[in-house]
Amino acid sequence: MGDLTPTRDFNYVKDTARGFVAIAECDATIGKEINIASNYEISMAHTLNLIKSIMNSDVQFITDDVRLRPENSEVFRLWGDNSLICNLTKWTPEYTIRQGLEETLQWFLKEENLNKYKTLIYNL
Repeated sequence: MGDLTPTRDFNYVKDTARGFVAIAECDATIGKEINIASNYEISMAHTLNLIKSIMNSDVQFITDDVRLRPENSEVFRLWGDNSLICNLTKWTPEYTIRQGLEETLQWFLKEENLNKYKTLIYNL
């Protein structure tokens, strides 16, 4: 792993989709720049440890200086302010990061979903 200190504001896909619908259905959002965000930031280290906990794994994360980004190329904090979408629409996030990761893991544990991945080829 590279640097695990940067933080991110992860939004579960179902919340993002609901946010797009809420924006599309609200005339007050026309022409505005709107964040569909969780308004919660978490470090990459905490994210990995949360995934590790959900999976009941004993995996060890190893940082490698070779994987560190060059100076001035890393964005250390990405945090979305969702106040505008919350104020203009009835949208609010329904999923915590833990709930989103748990639901994602359950999806991946279904063999029919995992079989859709072709690990030996690159396709979009």
